[in-house]
Amino acid sequence: MFSIKKLFGKDEKFYDLLEASAEETCTSTKLLSSYLQTCRSTDSSTHHEEIIETRRKDKDINRQINEALCKTFVTPIEREDIDALAHALYRIPKTVQKLVQRLSIYSGRLPVAGFQSQAELLEKAGETVVSMVKQLRRGTRLVIVREKNEYLQQIEGDADKLMLDLLRDIYDGPYDAKETMILQELFELTEKAVDRCRDAGSIVFQIILKYS
Repeated sequence: MFSIKKLFGKDEKFYDLLEASAEETCTSTKLLSSYLQTCRSTDSSTHHEEIIETRRKDKDINRQINEALCKTFVTPIEREDIDALAHALYRIPKTVQKLVQRLSIYSGRLPVAGFQSQAELLEKAGETVVSMVKQLRRGTRLVIVREKNEYLQQIEGDADKLMLDLLRDIYDGPYDAKETMILQELFELTEKAVDRCRDAGSIVFQIILKYS
C-alpha cells in the first residue's frame, strides 16, 4: 500500500477541491435522471435550474483549483495531473447542462425511456468517478483503482451498445427525418457525458499508477 499524501505532504486543499468537483459531477448526473422524469411537465424547470447551479458551483471549484495551483509551490500530486483531472471533471456537468438545454427546446416526440436508460448508466459512471477521486487522498492499492477503472470501461461499453439500440429504434420508428437527426444528436450528447466520466477515471488511474 502506498500513500501519495505521505510522499508529497499534508496539504489537503487539492484533495478537498477535487472531491468537491467530483461530487458536483455526480450531482449533475443524478439531476439529469430527475429532469428526464419531468421533462414534459412544468416541474422540469426546477431541475433545469438545479443543473445550471451545479455547473456554476463546479466552475467556481475549478477556478479555486487554478488559483491554488498558481499560489502553491509544492502540490501533493503533479500540477499537470491536478489540472488535467480538474478539467476532465468540469467537462461532465458542462455536457449534462448542454444536453438539458437542448432537450428543453425540443418539442418533438421524445423517447424518454431511452434517455432514462442512458442516464442510469451515466449516474453509475458519476458515482464511480467520485469513489475513484476519493482514493487519491486515502492512498490505496493499485488493484482497487484498477477494478473501478475497469468498471467504468464496462459502463462505457454498455453505453455504446445501448446507443446502437436506441439509434436502431429511431431509424425504424415513427420519427420523421428532422426528429431522427435531432434525437441522434441528443443521444450522442448523453453518451459523450459517459465518455467524460471514463476520461476522468482514466486520469485518476494514471495518477495512482504513476506512484504505485
